[in-house]
Amino acid sequence: MNLLLAEDDAKLGRLLIHKLKNEFHQVDWVKDGESALDYAVSQMYDVVILDWMLPKLTGQEVCAEIRKEGSQVPVLMLTARDSIDDRVLGLDSGADDYVVKPFEFDELFARIRALARRSHNTIQEDVIHVGMIQLNRTAHSLHVQDQQVPLTYKEYQLMDVLITNAGKVLTRDQLIERIWGFDAEVSNNNLDVLVKLTRKKLKDAKADKAIKSVRNVGYQIG
Repeated sequence: MNLLLAEDDAKLGRLLIHKLKNEFHQVDWVKDGESALDYAVSQMYDVVILDWMLPKLTGQEVCAEIRKEGSQVPVLMLTARDSIDDRVLGLDSGADDYVVKPFEFDELFARIRALARRSHNTIQEDVIHVGMIQLNRTAHSLHVQDQQVPLTYKEYQLMDVLITNAGKVLTRDQLIERIWGFDAEVSNNNLDVLVKLTRKKLKDAKADKAIKSVRNVGYQIG
């Protein structure tokens, strides 16, 4: 699944990113409400996870603005507030569910899966097509026509982020953060090697699309 996490607590955020990626989720992590709103309305996510107490805009305010934009993406609120009034306030702002801190990770993951199953935002549900390339986000696989292309986990992550952002140029920093994670000690050379290996697999499979370099910026699929 493609998830957006808005959490300003750096320690908890890093732990959540680690746990979610171990569950084979693609995660974008932001630390304030304004960034959360920008990401939520400009990209497609299976679930948005919002901390209640975010700087700039609260999770409740972000959720309300997401709904005003007409998005029906499932929203899960993380909150230390467990009174009935606070729960009602969060749900009334448009949240679909909430988890009270501190929480068990197994419960959080189960609620995320449940929200994704109920989602009406089905454009990312199974297969995304870009030319002859088919990305199956449920099976974590990639095909060129009927031929499966064997990818490592990092190669799959690269193709996932490029295909789900087809038509956009992604910077090196964006790709490194989304593939290796926030604060990862990874160089541009690591990314270039990953791109080179993945390009060769697409070429060997005779795909009609390739990973293109954009000078001094990054990469895109096209």
